[in-house]
Amino acid sequence: MKKATEFAPPTQEEVGADLRALFLQAIHMTLTVLLEEEVERLVGVGRFERVEGRQDSRNGYYRRGLTTSVGKLEVEVPRTRGRGGAGAVLGRYRRRTEEVDDAITAAYVQGVSTRKMGKVTAALMGGGVGRSTVSRVTKSLEEKVEGLKRARLTQAFPYVYLDATFLDARWARAVENVSALVAYGVGEDGHRHLLAVTLGPSESQASWEELLEQLVDRGLGGVRLVIADGHSGLEAAVRRLLPEARQQRCTVHLTRNVAAKVPQRVRQRVAREVSAVFNAPSRKEAKVRMEAFKTGLGAQLPEAVACLEKGFAAATVFYEFPQGHWRRLRSTNGLERLHGEVKRRIRSVGAFPDRASALRLITTVAWEVSSVWSDRRYLDMSLLNPTQEQPVQQLS
Repeated sequence: MKKATEFAPPTQEEVGADLRALFLQAIHMTLTVLLEEEVERLVGVGRFERVEGRQDSRNGYYRRGLTTSVGKLEVEVPRTRGRGGAGAVLGRYRRRTEEVDDAITAAYVQGVSTRKMGKVTAALMGGGVGRSTVSRVTKSLEEKVEGLKRARLTQAFPYVYLDATFLDARWARAVENVSALVAYGVGEDGHRHLLAVTLGPSESQASWEELLEQLVDRGLGGVRLVIADGHSGLEAAVRRLLPEARQQRCTVHLTRNVAAKVPQRVRQRVAREVSAVFNAPSRKEAKVRMEAFKTGLGAQLPEAVACLEKGFAAATVFYEFPQGHWRRLRSTNGLERLHGEVKRRIRSVGAFPDRASALRLITTVAWEVSSVWSDRRYLDMSLLNPTQEQPVQQLS
């Protein structure tokens, strides 16, 4: 397939199903490298080096638990026979936990550089450090990031949500409007997981196919329903790459589309009546409510009625799934907070200097928003068990 653009945005592995874990590993790696630097300073030579006049010798490790700003971790602290261990690094870390964690995660998201890691190493090593130390930390972090890109999805995701937001970024010496494509899924564990954030020149079929190809290559499977807006390119991409999945059109987007085709003075009333259609207790009742709208308020609004009728079938697929899931499956509202945060931050930035910086900001916001998803179960996925009686509506 021909790519829509030569720009190759980071794969979904860079975002990861759980960015909290990625940042935790980055912090762990950084501390590990600096603990080794500290013990080398105490001993006077590098590991396995044999020189005359060494000051001390290594004497194994001890484990120490730490609470970071993104979770708990355990590190191995090297020690020496005569001068103690390298625990002073951890003491300095505890005193400046949030500051150091912010610097490490910023370096991960914004692109690792010697300059960015300089203040981290200085803070943890207790003063100025040589460029070689900073370079070793930088190299190790880069290796860790590259390794994390190869992580795979290890569980099925019955429900996948896809949506896009738009922003301005400089591209080929001009400011262009580009699309940020976001995917998250509800796994077999019932929790939401961030799956992908990519950047494309537009919300096109090619852009969505590229994102879905990455997810499939990573191991995405078990998809029963894709919830998205009624974008023709997105629908075509899903049909090609996830042919086994049904597609649910976001009822919120459809309601907005219908309301946009009526005069301003009746727009709110139309939106309420259309929303009531999709809140019906059955698909049969939803049809009844749609007919009532057509013969009532909609009688003078033929364009709105046509829009609703055209999108009705795709917007009522959720009735085929467990009733306990309906409210979550009707729309992509789970991404609204993410998009809201992105738009809020964009207002202060204006046009991004390049697409890479735009993607880094969206990735950072996505991590912040999704970091709370692990706290509670989003859906009871046992309702999808076919051996149980399900309150699923028969389509007519």
